[in-house]
Amino acid sequence: MSDLLIAAPLRVEAALISSSAARGARVRKTGMGPERAREAARLLLRDTGGVLLVLGFCGGLDEGSVPGEVIVAEEVYAASDEGHDQAERVPCASAPELVGMLTGRGMKVRCGKIVCVSELALGERRRELYGGGAIAVDMESVWLAAGAGERPFAVVRVVLDSPTHELMRPQAVRGAVRAALALRRVAAALHGWTPGD
Repeated sequence: MSDLLIAAPLRVEAALISSSAARGARVRKTGMGPERAREAARLLLRDTGGVLLVLGFCGGLDEGSVPGEVIVAEEVYAASDEGHDQAERVPCASAPELVGMLTGRGMKVRCGKIVCVSELALGERRRELYGGGAIAVDMESVWLAAGAGERPFAVVRVVLDSPTHELMRPQAVRGAVRAALALRRVAAALHGWTPGD
């Protein structure tokens, strides 16, 4: 049995991860947004596993970001202009190790900061968040971090949309397929991961 506990915000993400041969890892669907993430974190605290990995989709923030790109978080934090506690910043110490495991598998992999928000970030909002230093955005990671307790915590996200590939545009379907395939590949690559191995 793997020592890996995977938090996947959406049902489709959980299904892709579970079908990827993430052998032995426990996959928990947490729900979308900060409130559901906080509630899920309380449950994850009671779950077994030596490491908590948040795995799922995100939005890319810069012009070079494309669907299917893998973002490994070096830090996750709540956007300060939405009334969240600015102290909600969580480092992800295993980022270099995860980048090493995922590089060379035919996917674009980058490491950087992920900002967390309450609502989908599109258009100008995406540019504002990028200006704050993040390369990707999601709606759960920083709030799920509390579910790790004393365990190692890591975040790996796959870009679903970006400034040049926004969700409401015609090419979104092709991008979603690329992102889904990449998420399955990431889950398969990390199925037996234990920090420091």
